[in-house]
Amino acid sequence: MIRVGVLTLSDKGASGDRKDESGPTIKRIVKSIGAKVEYYKVIPDDKEGIIKELKKQVDDLGLDLILTTGGTGLSPRDFTPDATLEVIEREVPGLAEAMRAKSLKKTSRAMLTRGLAGTRANSLIVNLPGSPKAVRECLEVILDVLPHAIEILQGRGGECGRAEGKG
Repeated sequence: MIRVGVLTLSDKGASGDRKDESGPTIKRIVKSIGAKVEYYKVIPDDKEGIIKELKKQVDDLGLDLILTTGGTGLSPRDFTPDATLEVIEREVPGLAEAMRAKSLKKTSRAMLTRGLAGTRANSLIVNLPGSPKAVRECLEVILDVLPHAIEILQGRGGECGRAEGKG
């Protein structure tokens, strides 16, 4: 089973002025790959706070997959990719590229997202947009590769190449 952490970055959500809908959306969607959300938190869009939370979920809790939502745009308070970049050891650009490519088919504004993905130790961290709709659309693109990515990252999986005769 994939152990998941969900981190919602929202000043209004953290203060109670807005209900988080994206975090619960992630929780529902990841069940389809046999994942279990073991940690969920809503915090302000604060770079140091994000760094602390990401490190906690990887280093202290040992979660396999951390999905963030929010804080990926150009607003002066959007720090999620910056904080993630300071925490990860290796980028996994294909995940963010795939999400952006799919989103660009729906809106040209998708090119403004700065979300990224990367690894720290045996954990995969993926930045998702803040809206529930965008979360669904982006997870739809990468969901089926996440179990394999985690298996490979943790040394439990085989090659990433396609098997003969498969599409």
